[in-house]
Amino acid sequence: MSTTPKVAVIGLGNIGKTIAKNLVKGYRPVIIASREIEDANALTKQLGDLATSAETAEAIKEADIVVLSVWFSTIKELFEQYAEEFQGKIVIDPSNPIAPDENGGFKKIIGESESAGQLNAEILPKGAKLAKAFGTLGAVSLENSAFQVPEKSVLFYATDDNTIDNSVERLITDSGFDAVKVGGLDQSIRIEVFGDLHEFGALGRTVTVAEAKI
Repeated sequence: MSTTPKVAVIGLGNIGKTIAKNLVKGYRPVIIASREIEDANALTKQLGDLATSAETAEAIKEADIVVLSVWFSTIKELFEQYAEEFQGKIVIDPSNPIAPDENGGFKKIIGESESAGQLNAEILPKGAKLAKAFGTLGAVSLENSAFQVPEKSVLFYATDDNTIDNSVERLITDSGFDAVKVGGLDQSIRIEVFGDLHEFGALGRTVTVAEAKI
């Protein structure tokens, strides 16, 4: 009898909160952690019995899958601080390497040909496995397009490790979307901000599986 992998969401910005809410809506238990435990406790009370709160180290230890819904620059800090706890975990990276620009928009903070997915893979703690996912839509679309009917919207993902495909796809499905793999992490630039498969890039909107394959 298979056991559903435990999921932790680290970070409670707009994306993190929405991921946690969508997973609970899809009847997937979730462990919530944030820099401030009070924030995690508050969201847990809001989401009900399927959500539990924990300190970051405990959340990573308890989970099989860890969603790092934090700023791109913060991921390195977490990898260094909790290297031991991350061993053996599936790490989901939704990050986009951007910062506000001088014109009220956003700019990329790494090289034009670089991706957050590949850079984070280079510093991934030993024994962990990385997937780029949950970062292809803005928070509003991530909330409003979840569990869309009659056809679900797509969340794209990328990973170099085929052994975690099923776990990542089930997580995406349980959060109310269809999963479409774009390839390995060398393709993750396509599903980050400004990429051709990102809502804030060439794609410009949510799509269904049928539309994604055109």
